[in-house]
Amino acid sequence: MLAQYLPILIFLCVSTVIGIALVVIGGLLGPTRPDSEKLSAYECGFEAFEDTRTKFDVRYYLVAILFIIFDLEITFFLPWALALDSLGMFGIAAMFVFLAELVIGYIVIWKRGALEWE
Repeated sequence: MLAQYLPILIFLCVSTVIGIALVVIGGLLGPTRPDSEKLSAYECGFEAFEDTRTKFDVRYYLVAILFIIFDLEITFFLPWALALDSLGMFGIAAMFVFLAELVIGYIVIWKRGALEWE
């Protein structure tokens, strides 16, 4: 049984050694001349104009979460499209129900104003 897992163990050991070696070599040979510009906080190429602890509007997070939810739900179309031949009419009907739920959810959040910025 060990003979079956030996190539995987060798691969893990070699990749770990190579990874550690590359980090060490980069740290030893890389230029290290820190100055005030390199050590300063970087924020979009210009100096920070407000305190970093300012609160964001909740609508920003709401739109971001809604985007993630709809984006993840759309990924369910790929497996459905790949298995469409074996699913038949039941698969098409199930996907139309799923699509109807997505559209209804989108209409609801649109009517409630969740996508409005101002």
